[in-house]
Amino acid sequence: MDLKLAGKCAVVTGGSRGIGKAIALNLASEGVNVAIAARNQKRLDDSVTEISKATGSKVIGIQCETTNEASVSSLMEKVVLELGGLDILVNNAAQPGGPRPKLHELSFEEHLLPQIDTKVMGYLRCANYAVPHMRQAGWGRIINISGLQARRSGSIVGSVRNVAVSAITKNLADELGSDGINVNCIHPGFTRTESTKEMFEQQANLDGSSVEKVEESYALQNSVHKVIDAADIAAFVLFLASPLSIAITGETIAAGGGAGNGIFY
Repeated sequence: MDLKLAGKCAVVTGGSRGIGKAIALNLASEGVNVAIAARNQKRLDDSVTEISKATGSKVIGIQCETTNEASVSSLMEKVVLELGGLDILVNNAAQPGGPRPKLHELSFEEHLLPQIDTKVMGYLRCANYAVPHMRQAGWGRIINISGLQARRSGSIVGSVRNVAVSAITKNLADELGSDGINVNCIHPGFTRTESTKEMFEQQANLDGSSVEKVEESYALQNSVHKVIDAADIAAFVLFLASPLSIAITGETIAAGGGAGNGIFY
């Protein structure tokens, strides 16, 4: 299937590793010119080299701190200057989930505000500076990577930040739809990335088990009984980034292999 993505220009925040890197690789494989943004320049450089060699597409790395408005503004200006446009924004830069403090243990400054500043305000900052370029072109796609903690309790911080991303998504979709810009949100569940093997090994040592047994226990937590890979999330992003996805906007869609037993309708 031709996703009609060749020649489009995309920026992926948090794109130097994990889900973001897989998304950047898949976009570039479809002929998209891709800018990956992250804080660590060494990781950016290494990922740019790897993705460029694998795909032959134009890939650039731009250092950015999404909690800083000037840094985000500069990012979008550089993307347009170096790639020639900005059609697709994948908001993926976020801090790790971190601790799960109860209410009486919660420090707003330590636990909550940094998460909100990065994942909620950061996504809004990126959209704010990307949208004018999309409006000028009369077309665009914004895909917000959130998480399944939005649909379960157990972490006040995790639920709040991820629910907020869903709220941003629907509001922006309604506001920007007439400009030809679709906005959607993806909730990954547990997802295999570069760090998963080490995590499984550590868990196996703690449990006196094997890596295979640990992986099996994670796989059994979803409907497909398979640990979802970052490449699986990236494949879904490709469709949402495509002109073929015109009928889907303002939606929050789980991509955790059927994790959880809630019914959403």
